[in-house]
Amino acid sequence: MKKLVIGVLMVLFSLPVEFQAKEATKIDDRLESAAVVMYEIMKTPENSIPKDLLDRSVCVGIVPGEKKGAFIIGGSYGRGLLVCRRHGDGPWGAPSMIAVHGGSFGFQWGGSETDVVLVVMNPSGIRRLLKSKGELGADVGVAAGPVGRTAAATTDLLMTAEILTYSRSRGLFAGIALKGAAVTEDSEANSRLYGHPVDPSELLIQGKGEIPAPAKSLISELEKYSPHGGISFVNTQPPQPTK
Repeated sequence: MKKLVIGVLMVLFSLPVEFQAKEATKIDDRLESAAVVMYEIMKTPENSIPKDLLDRSVCVGIVPGEKKGAFIIGGSYGRGLLVCRRHGDGPWGAPSMIAVHGGSFGFQWGGSETDVVLVVMNPSGIRRLLKSKGELGADVGVAAGPVGRTAAATTDLLMTAEILTYSRSRGLFAGIALKGAAVTEDSEANSRLYGHPVDPSELLIQGKGEIPAPAKSLISELEKYSPHGGISFVNTQPPQPTK
């Protein structure tokens, strides 16, 4: 009986450790999947995020698709990450994990995997995203992003949109007006990734934090396609409250 009790206690104490290891693996996989999404989207210039547009961006968000049954978890459409250029116009910095929920992904209901990409075009866009619940189309100006080698023909769009959004499903990559969706911090995933609670604004706006090992593949992909660009966060006005 004594041996049985000891065995049961050992199993019970090991469960939290195993759970944490599995959750950490999921986060690592999410970061690796985001790197693959970026590579597959950008490898064909005719059907990619225009490079001149990416060079203007200050941040990029990626939510890798998950299979039906796992994609909608706790009311969330998906989980991914945001990564910004340090101080807006420096090298790509440490990521902050996010959750995207609400809104509609349209063909997502067909059961296929759907990747979502957000390209933040200016300091106001990322500040609004962090300041509020980040509802796209309400708190933050959002529009379907153009696809191709260049975004030169969409000057008006680039001047008005704070965030351009895309989706990819069954190999089809296109701009999508992702209105009504909310982007929030995945604080639990951030804590597991960095080993302690973190402030997303310190990672994304202030450029603090070391890039964790699981995120280095993604940073390499971003550096490959857009090593320089963005807009400095310094001396840019914080966004005014939405009425």
